[in-house]
Amino acid sequence: MTVPDPELPTRVRIHEVGARDGLQNEKATVPTEVKAEFVRRLAGAGLGTIEATSFVHPKWVPQLADAEQLFPLVAELPVELPVLVPNERGLERALALGARRVAVFASATESFAKANLNRTVDEALAMFEPVVARARAEGGHVRGYLSMCFGDPWEGAVPVEQVVRVCKALMDMGCDELSLGDTIGVATPGHVRELLVSLGAQGIPAEVLGVHFHDTYGQALANTLAALRQGVTTVDASAGGLGGCPYAKSATGNLATEDLVWMLHGLGIDTGVDLGRLVATSVWMADRLGRPSPSRTVRALSHQEQ
Repeated sequence: MTVPDPELPTRVRIHEVGARDGLQNEKATVPTEVKAEFVRRLAGAGLGTIEATSFVHPKWVPQLADAEQLFPLVAELPVELPVLVPNERGLERALALGARRVAVFASATESFAKANLNRTVDEALAMFEPVVARARAEGGHVRGYLSMCFGDPWEGAVPVEQVVRVCKALMDMGCDELSLGDTIGVATPGHVRELLVSLGAQGIPAEVLGVHFHDTYGQALANTLAALRQGVTTVDASAGGLGGCPYAKSATGNLATEDLVWMLHGLGIDTGVDLGRLVATSVWMADRLGRPSPSRTVRALSHQEQ
């Protein structure tokens, strides 16, 4: 039964990350055509923003080594297809294929910046400046991902002001939007609210923010609801709950898109997503991966075995 909440947004944009963040964490390499069909099916289910791949060096993320082969197979779809670019070389590769929505991937903590980028936080930001400037000069849209916004496996709790500092740096260099990542899934709703209020006080409004929650402690939907109450209208999610983070070993899967859609539709919030088609897509991909989807909604609606 649909019961709207007048304090929540009437529409939410889902930033689907299953084809990139989900598949990059799989032990097996998924064939390029299967990835392309996955993206096509996600688009057919009504998802309007689908992160397609990552132009990183194959040595670091071998599961996405086929970015040059994959992107042309899906480029004509009538949806937004952002791609991750780690540096200027990655941006060049993406631009050469016509990509115009790109994302850079920063860290709020020194430990994760070192583990993920082999740089300090500030060194990583300096690396991103020419990437963002070039992408903007080419008429592109730039998303800034920020990892470890709520907790870090090496450093513990991350001070809110530390996160705000890096967010401001990313916005000042020209990012169009930011995605706040709870990389190891330790956030709780009060913490989410505090960070969003603090960002607003520093001139970074909810309108340019997305949230990216992992469900390690079962808090992803509660945290999403807390973010919506603060005016956030972009939520990252992964079809079937695929993915984690290969550089944060305690990270479990992303928030499942189906679980998010079930909650949002129950609240009367428009997503543009056909839940039945999305569930069928995740079941199809789970079959290709040889294991059931961890999404509770997928299991409930498809009667998959536990």
